Amino acid sequence: MSSLSVRHLLGIKELSVKDIELIFSTADQFKEVLQRPIKKVPSLRDITIANVFFENSTRTRLSFELAEKRLSADVVNFSASSSSVKKGETLLDTVQNILAMKVDMVVMRHSSPGAPHFLAKHIQANVINAGDGTHEHPTQALLDAYSMREKLGDLGGKRVAIIGDILHSRVALSNIFLLKKMGAEVMLCSPPTLLPKYVGQLGVQITYDVRRALAWCDVANVLRIQLERQQIKYFPSLREYSLYFGINKAMLDALDRPIVLMHPGPINRGVELSSDAADSHHSIILDQVENGVAVRMAVLYLLAGQR
Repeated sequence: MSSLSVRHLLGIKELSVKDIELIFSTADQFKEVLQRPIKKVPSLRDITIANVFFENSTRTRLSFELAEKRLSADVVNFSASSSSVKKGETLLDTVQNILAMKVDMVVMRHSSPGAPHFLAKHIQANVINAGDGTHEHPTQALLDAYSMREKLGDLGGKRVAIIGDILHSRVALSNIFLLKKMGAEVMLCSPPTLLPKYVGQLGVQITYDVRRALAWCDVANVLRIQLERQQIKYFPSLREYSLYFGINKAMLDALDRPIVLMHPGPINRGVELSSDAADSHHSIILDQVENGVAVRMAVLYLLAGQR
């Protein structure tokens, strides 16, 4: 078996194209396992994995937990809201305590960019970044690209529009890095206030016209407006945002060719997507959820293989 060139999955930047292809081909095999009546394999039977979430999460956490259990790993769940972090314990102390329980891998979500990188320098266990602040979310980018590949074939030359709150999104950055590595073209579409300052260095196109972005792209990956991260008002109201940047089924049906509609979830229905668009034949949002388990199984399996 080939192995990854990295010990940890901290971000897409550290992965080579060969690593990404290996994750995808391994995910193909696990996707086949997930179609069987018995969806469990004993691949990680002797591995203990800690899910350490310092930020709220439903989809990512459930997806990782299901992937771990499908691989027969022992799973320990840690939630900061009900832990000694509330009493002032440091990140390193928290994780060192978890590792004293002989944990082999740590899946971590944290509100501070770079927290998983800091951890990887100080502990022996493999670290998987399940989202660090507004920085990266590598497994989401991998499952997004895997879902696109499944629908459209090779990503080389494909046009992907990322639409929505790019400034506060860790999904956007990881997606841009991965899509560029795989030879896709990327266009960002959002209000000017929701674009990061460094966006010009990423080698992407920019538009403020959602109809132009939809007419240009093969895939529209729509991001959630992250009100919980916004300390100030970046646009007048959700109604106005929806008016200028919201997508509905009529807009998709009016295009001269079918496009693929994606969303990392959770969706603010009626804001970035109308219900008829989210539930339309254009949408592969539920495929993304299903593929997330297979891709995370592949990542866990490949990293555990290096132990």
